Amino acid sequence: MANAKVIQSKQESVDVIAGKLRESVSTVVVDYRGLNVAQVTELRKQLREAGIEFQVLKNSLVRRATAAAELSDLDAVLTGPTAIAFGTEDAVAPAKILNDFAKANEALELKGGVVEGRVVGADELKALASLPSRDGLLSMLLSVLQAPVRNFALAVKAVAEKDEQQSA
Repeated sequence: MANAKVIQSKQESVDVIAGKLRESVSTVVVDYRGLNVAQVTELRKQLREAGIEFQVLKNSLVRRATAAAELSDLDAVLTGPTAIAFGTEDAVAPAKILNDFAKANEALELKGGVVEGRVVGADELKALASLPSRDGLLSMLLSVLQAPVRNFALAVKAVAEKDEQQSA
């Protein structure tokens, strides 16, 4: 009877992890060996502020969840102590925060992850982390879209000023 409860509990955990893998736009797997409690607490704080869920999970449960979510290619990085960051809003944010933290704390190592349903390696995560955030990209887009209107307005103003000078 107790054994059945344990198996059911583990299956529920696998289902939850598989659901998170499917729902997140960006999932980053890291090795946190060597980080002290204060560093892990600071990392969790930074991730929580960005709306990213960070969990230490058993590799065996995650492997079952990756099979259920059809992301078995991720199993290659599920060795040693593993923590996973699930980002549901911004695809860049988890990689950016974890990469920046890894630069300041050499003990943290990016192993791989899933970005928009595609399994990626550590190098691709680092490249993704170098991109501007979603808000930064939107700001750049807005600036590009406003440029023609701004240039037109300046041209009209210059013509109006020239006409005023000629009539004066």
